[in-house]
Amino acid sequence: MSANVDINVRPQPDQVLVDIADYVTGYQVTSAEAYDTARHCLMDTLGCGLLALRFPECTKHLGPIVPGTIVRHGARVPGTSHELDPVKAAWDIGCLVRWLDFNDTWLAAEWGHPSDNLGGILAVADYLSRDNLAKDKSPLLMQDVLTAMIKAHEIQGVIALENSFNRVGLDHVLLVRVATTAVITSMLGGSRDQIVDALSQAWVDGSSLRTYRHAPNAGSRKSWAAGDATSRGVRLAMITLKGEMGLPSVLSVPTWGFYDVHFGGKSFNFSQDYGSYVMENILFKLSYPAEFHSQTAVECAVQLNPQVKDRLDEIDKIVLTTHESAIRIISKVGPLANPADRDHCLQYMVAVPLIFGDLQAEHYENDFHNAHPLIDKLRDKMEVLEDERYSREYLEADKRSIANAIQIYFKDGSHTDKVAVEYPIGHRRRRREGIPVLKNKFLTSLRSRFPEGRCQQIMNIYLDADNLAHTPVNEFMELFVIN
Repeated sequence: MSANVDINVRPQPDQVLVDIADYVTGYQVTSAEAYDTARHCLMDTLGCGLLALRFPECTKHLGPIVPGTIVRHGARVPGTSHELDPVKAAWDIGCLVRWLDFNDTWLAAEWGHPSDNLGGILAVADYLSRDNLAKDKSPLLMQDVLTAMIKAHEIQGVIALENSFNRVGLDHVLLVRVATTAVITSMLGGSRDQIVDALSQAWVDGSSLRTYRHAPNAGSRKSWAAGDATSRGVRLAMITLKGEMGLPSVLSVPTWGFYDVHFGGKSFNFSQDYGSYVMENILFKLSYPAEFHSQTAVECAVQLNPQVKDRLDEIDKIVLTTHESAIRIISKVGPLANPADRDHCLQYMVAVPLIFGDLQAEHYENDFHNAHPLIDKLRDKMEVLEDERYSREYLEADKRSIANAIQIYFKDGSHTDKVAVEYPIGHRRRRREGIPVLKNKFLTSLRSRFPEGRCQQIMNIYLDADNLAHTPVNEFMELFVIN
């Protein structure tokens, strides 16, 4: 037999696919902390989407592919009047959620934003509930949404713990597509074997490049890439439930599999089983719409503002001490071309609060940047250094710190103290301090879109965990519709 002849024996599915499918179909979430965190995550994520509706560059992407299309029992897009098919609704919700870089974050060997999966979860849950009611069946409850969120967070986050896609140039939204595909196939009634098949389709899609997150090509695609990924997960689930076959060794098959084509021939590593760890430890962005590796740096800058705001022209240098991932991902010099470029620049995200004492989404816009040349003058005075302890503890499972420190030196030889923050307010270690901030952030988001009576109605449901869990999805979504 010739050495280059393929042996066409259908293999058993890759274990990675089987493990995810077994988790989705068999694992019972019992963690009260996970459900409580998921409730906060749901509202925080929706709030981020409502805030994004203020920006035309985001809203231009929303609505049906063909204008005027009406979908019977369609899924609603919060904060709008759109009723869309669940695939496009997932795209729109995901786009809104991610636009301002303000939703939750997971940091490990790979990064990402597991609440991006809410785009697919919420769209399909609303569609199924409305369709069920039309057929005299029961709608899904918000408890079902919370469970799906916990499992999607877990799938994305556990894969990310030990497997760095960014180091081979691939973007983390791949993991959104994988996690969404798994939980949506189950929500649609898919069997364990169908979840395996759907997951194989998600992996065979490969992944987008990280090009749009890095200089010199950083741009707005990074704000809709996750919406695109969660939408694709919905589509692949639906295709599979129509009987589309899977590709069982999509990861491991020599030459043509994901490992050989995209991952340098290495198979994935896993340090723990799937459970509810990721939701319990998720990081919230509570105070600043900024890439998460910079969150504590922004906190440091806000603390320093009272000391330096009247001495900005006297600054000789600004020393930023940080961790390796921040240096690799968001430290950049030179001109910043657009808002997406600025909200992924560590130096920019420090300069603004040093000057103004705060950092808001509007601070990334072209008009603001062009009106304040002092921002770039301060950027030019910054030195970025790595602290090896910061880098090490960033990866330690019992810490997962995201540490930054800032010290400012003046031309007269004086200097500030070195201000360090190792855990951002959205970290699990600061959860008690962070939840009141999260609630206020959500209420502020609601008020940007709804009258006060509606805001209080939504807040009352949010604050009552049992009431939220037993609320039908279609009724919950109705609260977010603008007629």
